[in-house]
Parts: sequence; C-alpha cells; structure tokens
Amino acid sequence: MKKKILDEMNKQINEELYSSYLYLDMATYFYEQNLEGMAHWMRCQAHEEVVHAMKIFHHIVERNGKVTLMPIKLDKKIWKSPLEVWKASYKHELHISSKIHDLMKIAMDESDFMEIPLLQWFETEQIEEEAQTLKAVWIMEKIGDSNQGLILADVEFHKRVTPSGSPLA
Repeated sequence: MKKKILDEMNKQINEELYSSYLYLDMATYFYEQNLEGMAHWMRCQAHEEVVHAMKIFHHIVERNGKVTLMPIKLDKKIWKSPLEVWKASYKHELHISSKIHDLMKIAMDESDFMEIPLLQWFETEQIEEEAQTLKAVWIMEKIGDSNQGLILADVEFHKRVTPSGSPLA
C-alpha cells in the first residue's frame, strides 16, 4: 500500500468515526424532541458509519498497512429544528463524498489500483447516503410547521431496518 493513500485512508477512518459521533449527536437531539423514529434512523446511521470505518480498517490490515487511529473531536451542535438537523446531515454526506472522491483521485494518481474496488464501493454507498438525507430534507420542507406531518414522518423514519447484529435490533 502506498504511503500517501495509506495516510489518507487512516484519515478516512477518522472521518467515518466522526460521522458516527455526529449521527449519535443528532439522535440525541431527536430523543430530546420525542421524535423516536428519527432518533432510531440516526442511531442506525451511526452504526453504519462504524461499519464503514471498520471496512477501511480491515482493508488496510489486509494490505499489510498500519492503521493509525486519531482523536475524534465532536463540536456539540445545537439545532433549532428537525429540518436543520436533516440539512446538516445532507451537508455532512456531501463532505464525506468529497473525501471519498479525493481518495479515489489519489489512488488513480498513484496508480494504486488495489484500492479502487473498495473506493468504488464507497462511491456507490455515498450515492445512497446523499439520496436518503436529501429526501429527508425534502420531507421536512414539505411538512413545514405541521405537527401532524412531523409525527407521520417520524413513524416512517422508525421503519428503517436495523443492521444485523446491531445493539439496536
């Protein structure tokens, strides 16, 4: 594994673990608002982000690279509404997509083609992540100030399937 891509993949592990913390923070907000369905969705997403970090972790180990864990610092966010949380979630997914794009570019520039299957998986995953969070923003915008709409949306968000083996199951 080439040093430049190894260094960046270690940074990506940190990004994924930060994502997990961020989604747990969002879940906390939703629990405080008695929106358990949205909190459930965010907890599932937090779990998924840990799985992503472990996928990169395992890849580095398989390639005989050295995993270097870094501190995770979460700046506590204060949101004013569910819409604001979902907008932050979508914005964060755009950020993660840009990081995956950067990794792909480095792999290509370095002719480190062994990294491309993993990175392609993440590129495809980010399409789904962006679409889900953007749809949530759209739903929240359509709901506006409707408490009934918010309750119905919360019920729908609770339908997200928990990952197998998750403590959420």
